[in-house]
Order: sequence, then structure tokens, then C-alpha cells
Amino acid sequence: MRAEATEPVRRIISVNVGKPITVDYQGKPLVTGIHKQPVEGPVFVGCTQMDGDGQADLKNHGGPDKAICVYPFEHYAYWEQQFGKKLDYAAFGENLTVMGFLENEVNIGDVYEIGEVVVQVSQPRFPCFKISSKHGIKEFPARVLDTGYSGFYLRVLQVGSLTGTSQVIKRESHPMQVSVASVLRQMALGRSQADPIELRRMLELDALASSVKDNFQAWLNEV
Repeated sequence: MRAEATEPVRRIISVNVGKPITVDYQGKPLVTGIHKQPVEGPVFVGCTQMDGDGQADLKNHGGPDKAICVYPFEHYAYWEQQFGKKLDYAAFGENLTVMGFLENEVNIGDVYEIGEVVVQVSQPRFPCFKISSKHGIKEFPARVLDTGYSGFYLRVLQVGSLTGTSQVIKRESHPMQVSVASVLRQMALGRSQADPIELRRMLELDALASSVKDNFQAWLNEV
């Protein structure tokens, strides 16, 4: 008999929040919310962000489809080896440092219960230059894309509070089974190289963030 696939053990490693601050980047002031810090105790999660958190660039960050940024703890060891130093939690500007949520195993539209909060996977995180400003490595976004170690975003279906010890329960698997990694791959390939067949399949994903779908549709319109 074929063994049944088992779900990975999923848990929260750290809950992280932070308001935007101004830092120096390449000799100029930069306002960014990427410098988050771990917090203890319950944190209320609203429809667009967590209490105590904030984004500087509301055009490209935050909002219902990017309410919570998640990053897998499993990737920390790789980056620590690359950087030659120990990394603190929230090293990638994530709200939740998690275990058991790898990008090639988590699907767009999957629904989880974390404490009182119900969330749905909405899109991959596409790294921008602000992660370079945090680590002082200009090519860091490209390195993130090369590895696929990007993390992803959650939308909030039910508001409430969570803590670093909150139980994580998978409530629903999306039937289309399109992984975060596969969507990120098309985003990274870009307008000229993305696969039209894959783009059309992803446009059928009801749970995929509208901004990503709009980009994919625009690329298809030019084919």
C-alpha cells in the first residue's frame, strides 16, 4: 500500500512587528518598515496589518493581500552560512518567522488557523531593494530570487490575536495546488520570459492576489 502523505509540523518561531524608521541607504535617507523586532505576548491582527506594525511604501507593501509577511525559519541556516554570522529573528522583515511552511509545499489559497486568526496564502513575497538596505548587500534581492527563499504573504479572513505559542492548524487546501514557489518563478521570469500556459493557469486562481493577476494578464495581453 502507498503511504499517505503526512503534513509537516507547522509552528510559529517568532512574532515580529515594527513601525517605519528612517535609515541611511547609499548616502540618502530611506524610510522603511523592514526593521521589525520580535515581540512577546498576544498581538492583534487586523485586516491589513498587525498591531504595532507599519509600512512606509503603501503602494507596494501592506493592504489586505499583504497583511502578514511570513518567512520560513528553515532558510536561516543557509543565509547565516552565506553571511558568516548569526541572524536575529525578523532578519528578512517578516511578521511571522515560521517552521513547516516552505514555498514549494505551501499553495496559494491554503487556509490556516493561527490562534484566533484565520489566514489565507495570497502571493509570494517579491524582494525589493529595501532588503538590501537592511543587510548592506546590493544584489541581495537577486540572490533571494535565485534561491527561491522568498517567503510569502497572508490575507486575513478572520481577525483576532495570536502569539508565538499559538497552535497552527491547516483548515483548507486549495484544490488547484499551485505552490508559492511556482508563482514566484513566473514573477521572477518577468514579462518577456514567463510561460503563457502557466500564467493562464494562475489567472484561474481565485485566491491569488489581484496585483499579481493584473501583472500576469498584462503580460499575456502583449503575447
